[in-house]
Amino acid sequence: MKLMVFLIWLLHWLPLPVLGRIGDAAGTLLYWIAGARRHITLTNLALCFPHWSEGQRRQVARQHFRAYMRSVLERGILWWAPEARLRKLIQVQSSLSVSEIQSGPTILLCPHFVSLDVAGVAVALDMPGCSIYSSQSNPTLDKALRQGRTRFHAVDLFSRSQGVKPIIRAMQKNLPFFMCPDMDFGIKDAEFVPFFGIPAATLTATARIAGLTGAKVIPVVASVLPDYRGWQVHFGEVWDNFPGPDAYLATQRMNQFIEAEVVKRPSEYFWAHRRFKTRPPGLPDVYGRPSPSTCTRQS
Repeated sequence: MKLMVFLIWLLHWLPLPVLGRIGDAAGTLLYWIAGARRHITLTNLALCFPHWSEGQRRQVARQHFRAYMRSVLERGILWWAPEARLRKLIQVQSSLSVSEIQSGPTILLCPHFVSLDVAGVAVALDMPGCSIYSSQSNPTLDKALRQGRTRFHAVDLFSRSQGVKPIIRAMQKNLPFFMCPDMDFGIKDAEFVPFFGIPAATLTATARIAGLTGAKVIPVVASVLPDYRGWQVHFGEVWDNFPGPDAYLATQRMNQFIEAEVVKRPSEYFWAHRRFKTRPPGLPDVYGRPSPSTCTRQS
């Protein structure tokens, strides 16, 4: 792992068009050798886009692996490049000023697109914040990740095992909470909420924390610019009337927003994650070995 981190550091000196093309080539190779992750990706795409042909799904899967490997190698730029280079490569679109974002408790809701770390850096360049962090098993990688994510304004990183109390305390100090709620962490603190029509164990924490703190919710979506020009980070408008009285409906609204963003850039969503790992009682596992083309939408 030390060699891998060193390689990522070494490659960050390259111009982005060169580094991006290396990532594309590595992603093409990974698609063919990472059979298990390819199977998960194709299964997710079959479930979420049953109206696509198998050829369409395989094309998007290949594009996803290239986008993913680009994001891995380009992370070196995020971790070690000087601020001036980052500001040149990251185009921020926002109608909100930093002071408006920091005025009171705020949730910055960022779905799991491959450029997720770009959004985190875009926030950290201009303001302190807080987030939940999953420690990496390898200490070298863990150190690189933590230092890379906290090297500008201070970012308080809390372990998921600490629960929401330290996050709420940080938010009460007007530290925006950078939140990524769209992965399957099991049924604890979650509900089965449709995602592209499939029941998906989805954390209700966005609604619960917004309700407890009175926080405004601002969606943040990071995407790749064409022609290896960098990235775009879009800060949306504050969600009105959120969460409302029903946490389930609020979480459904969140999933519907993520769906709409995925449709805009399907290859950039993190399909290699087992999003439907946790199943409602009585429904079978969807990640068995049969070909994803045989999977059908579950009701």
